[in-house]
Amino acid sequence: MLAVVLTVHGRVQGVGFRFWAMGEARYLGLSGYAENLPDGSVEIRAQGDDEAVGKMIRLVLEIPTTTGRPGRIDDHDIRWTDVIPGAKAFGYR
Repeated sequence: MLAVVLTVHGRVQGVGFRFWAMGEARYLGLSGYAENLPDGSVEIRAQGDDEAVGKMIRLVLEIPTTTGRPGRIDDHDIRWTDVIPGAKAFGYR
């Protein structure tokens, strides 16, 4: 099991990006959240099966998008983090 915090910069607020991330993460069976940050970026914390976490990262960063991802990603940061035991849902804040 892996856990990642992925922060994306660009046109990602006010375009449905968090809702899209939630749908993709739930489809992949991940837990975590997508949250708007004060600087205009979005933080995604996702944890679950190694393959599913890798797929989520690829879907968020792929250009062009194959899943109708809204907005535009100009830059990103990836930080691996500790798994939170018992986390079972993905939502947005």
